[in-house]
Amino acid sequence: MINLKIRKLGNSLGVVLPMEAISRLHVEDGDRLILTETPEGGYRLTPYDPEFEAQMKLAEEGMARYRNTLHALAK
Repeated sequence: MINLKIRKLGNSLGVVLPMEAISRLHVEDGDRLILTETPEGGYRLTPYDPEFEAQMKLAEEGMARYRNTLHALAK
């Protein structure tokens, strides 16, 4: 477990990731990270993946297009 401290950065708040976390995430200065909420109510921090983003965009378009069908199937 790595403890992070929230710090004021200009008009925002941020955290500084220790080198151990940077190394394990395989990221470097200027890279993007994605913070997603987990089903348990926590959060997960992962490196940005443009291929995954493209797949999610297609999935969201499909869900929007077939919203009524998916709603009926969920019953």
